[in-house]
Amino acid sequence: MKISFVVAVYYNEGALSKTHEKIQSVFSNELAQHEYEIVFVDDGSKDGSLREILNLRESDPRVKVITFTRNFGQMAAMLAGFRETTGDAVINISADLQDPVELIPQMVKRWQDGSEIVICYRTDRSDTLSAKLFSRLAYGVLRMSLPQIPPGGFDFVLMDRKVMDSFNAIDVRHRFFQGDLLWTGYHTSFIPYVRLKRTIGKSQYNFGKKLKNFLDAVLDASYLPIRFISLAGIVTSMLGVLYSISIVISWMRGETPFSGWAPIMIAILLVGGLIMVMLGVIGEYVWRINEEVRKRPNYVIRDKFL
Repeated sequence: MKISFVVAVYYNEGALSKTHEKIQSVFSNELAQHEYEIVFVDDGSKDGSLREILNLRESDPRVKVITFTRNFGQMAAMLAGFRETTGDAVINISADLQDPVELIPQMVKRWQDGSEIVICYRTDRSDTLSAKLFSRLAYGVLRMSLPQIPPGGFDFVLMDRKVMDSFNAIDVRHRFFQGDLLWTGYHTSFIPYVRLKRTIGKSQYNFGKKLKNFLDAVLDASYLPIRFISLAGIVTSMLGVLYSISIVISWMRGETPFSGWAPIMIAILLVGGLIMVMLGVIGEYVWRINEEVRKRPNYVIRDKFL
């Protein structure tokens, strides 16, 4: 059997050789009976990442390299790598040594035992408190509509070839990897692990990128925003009706429902703010419809070394 690895690369100079070395070690020992290939996708790095993986390719013909014209994002890099794999199974793994390579033999064993998707999910992570809180909050929201997603989320995953083909057949922008993968419905098994601390380089996954990925997940793979808008509209309408009834009753009794303009201003601000939030969410959906109609590719490839 042949196992393909996809590694999205963005400012990972120094970690890539170690990642390659660890994968190579696994296939020299526990998985010596299997073949492997590693597809590195350089997502517009401006450091020495590309030079490092090209050097790896010179010493190991099983290394493939794809380069983008600019930074298109981790999901785009993963998609490009997935489409170039030729293995019977495909493993997506990070380039920063935070996913334990030691789990690969166990993942392959689960696959050989019949699992079509093997997900290594994060039970904890060696990150800052703010990163942990954001992750917990984000996945808490996502699990309201996608309860099959593990609480800590996942990126480190093995996919059978037929799963990979089904995943690649999905042709939309703003992909949500975890949601699209679970949507395929193939037999899945889970392996828990603690995400390791990054020891080389600095993470480029800033708050803006986290927020963008969260919005992609919520808007593209979840009906939650639409349900929230509907529920908020119903609740606001009911409160408005109740308030109107109280005003009519007070008028019939000859009472003044309020002493000044404050209640009116409060109502205007609350309802106006709610309307703006609703328009913002609807605008996100309209923008995504516009992106789909324009049919621009998710990425542009500069070179391939296959």
